[in-house]
Amino acid sequence: MAISQAVCSVFKQELLKGNHDFDGGATYYIALYTSSANLGAATTAYSTSNEATNASGTAYSAGGKALTSPTVTLSGTTAFVDFADVSWTSASFTANGALIYRQDGSGPTNDAVVVLAFGGDFTASNGTFTVQFPTAGGGSEIIRLG
Repeated sequence: MAISQAVCSVFKQELLKGNHDFDGGATYYIALYTSSANLGAATTAYSTSNEATNASGTAYSAGGKALTSPTVTLSGTTAFVDFADVSWTSASFTANGALIYRQDGSGPTNDAVVVLAFGGDFTASNGTFTVQFPTAGGGSEIIRLG
């Protein structure tokens, strides 16, 4: 199994159909996965298969967390979206990657958007696990169209 960093093909298709709105029209989540997950460009939707689980306590729940503060920006000819960093406190789990997906009641739900490959296992042991998004406008945004 492997997690490969990718913009999901289903996202590209659904974007052209007008089914994504990062400027307040849809809700996006980020779910964490173990190294046993198989995620990449062909991922079509959120799944609980090989999702990270909290070893103790309740820091991580299936489905992950809602992403907040989506900001859509245009810089020259490049458009991108940024989110606030997301953290799980009092966490005890290991994650190897993540899936950003759309979850709402209109149109398709749980559609995969982007797979994030962490490049290895990251573990929190009764600590804080944070996914930090790159600086907006720095050229390394997670979701960008240029």
